[in-house]
Amino acid sequence: MKLYEYEAKQIFEKFDLTVPKKIGIIENVSDLEGLSLNFPVMIKAMVLIGGRGKAGGIKKADNIEEVREICSKMFDLTIHGLAIKKLLLEEAVDVSHEIYLSIITDPATFDLVIVASASGGIDIEEVAKNQPGEIWKKTLGDNPNTLPEELSKEAADFLVERNPELTSVKESLSTAIIALFSAFQKCEAKICEINPLIVTCDNQLIAADAKFVLDDNSLYRQAPLLKSIGIDPRSKRHDVSEQTKYEAQAYIIGFPFLDLLDNPENFQKEEDKLYVGLVPGGAGYGIFSIDEVVNVGNRYFDGNVVPINFMDSGGGPSLSKVADMFHLLMDHPATDLIITSRFGGISSCDIFIQGLIMALRDRYISKRRMIPIFGRMVGTDLAAAKAFFDKAKKESPEPLKDLHIVVGNQKIMAEVIKDGIEYGFRIKKQKELGGIK
Repeated sequence: MKLYEYEAKQIFEKFDLTVPKKIGIIENVSDLEGLSLNFPVMIKAMVLIGGRGKAGGIKKADNIEEVREICSKMFDLTIHGLAIKKLLLEEAVDVSHEIYLSIITDPATFDLVIVASASGGIDIEEVAKNQPGEIWKKTLGDNPNTLPEELSKEAADFLVERNPELTSVKESLSTAIIALFSAFQKCEAKICEINPLIVTCDNQLIAADAKFVLDDNSLYRQAPLLKSIGIDPRSKRHDVSEQTKYEAQAYIIGFPFLDLLDNPENFQKEEDKLYVGLVPGGAGYGIFSIDEVVNVGNRYFDGNVVPINFMDSGGGPSLSKVADMFHLLMDHPATDLIITSRFGGISSCDIFIQGLIMALRDRYISKRRMIPIFGRMVGTDLAAAKAFFDKAKKESPEPLKDLHIVVGNQKIMAEVIKDGIEYGFRIKKQKELGGIK
């Protein structure tokens, strides 16, 4: 779960990290009337994505007229396609130096990584890329509950070495690093970041920005923390600004869906790759499907196969929900091929095939984009599903001409995936040569 900056700062304060004085959160310009403003004021767009500063989502105002003008413009602004629905107003602080601090969980090894730099601010990515010597990094494989003091001092020494003007706050820097690590561990976070940690002219340390991502698996243990920052732990929180267009559609329909591609609404395909959408029978099989598509792609197709999504139909989906799952992937601009499977335990093979065929018939009639589908179904209601499928192929062969479903255990799923990918590449080549429109 990603937290908004103002929520993350509430957590920081619990661990004695100083933050700017909060003035208020507004959802429209008229909300300014109830606020007591001490200038200068920082106005910040609340979106759960980086790059706000460069995109115009962080501004400073010196009077009420500027505040109104900036707020009005920000509410009309989008940042990386995300609408701004809330603004944070807080008192501005004077800046002498800017520092970068973060603690993350390495997704590959699950080791903890601490990162610090005396070159904080909006261009920290460029610093890491072009001046790696300006970055201090330490990996902790033993997952300690508290940060050893010698490591916090090592990080502080590095920062002072890179900027001797930080000498007067070296002890405070060591304390702040320990506090940030404590917040990370006690709140079971995946990411804690301060960028920038400001050193003021009178040598105070202030966390001017805050990024905090909680581990979803730990949320039930963090109910008191969530309550304390205004989040109801009983509710399933989904911020629209966290979701892609397709994730939001799936959430409204009522099934889990996760895009595996960055910026899928405007995704640019690589010409030599085949992009595979997945409609599995359950969450576990959804994860397996991603791995198996990658494995088959690496083994037989030079690694040029890309799974584009995770999806879970849930137990016993309705006919219309099955249809909507296929509609969503066929509307997805990246999809070249759909791989599907149905191990009918709780879920009925009959409902599955009816929903799938309903989607294909609807799209054929309305002349919407059709995508080749390869899959297999076994299990509950298989006889009825096979009878319906056979009848449908005779009654409406055109809408179903690119539907390839293996009924029963004639083939293992890996072979179905391989057949589908081979077909997908063949169709893609024919389109490139002008043989298919």
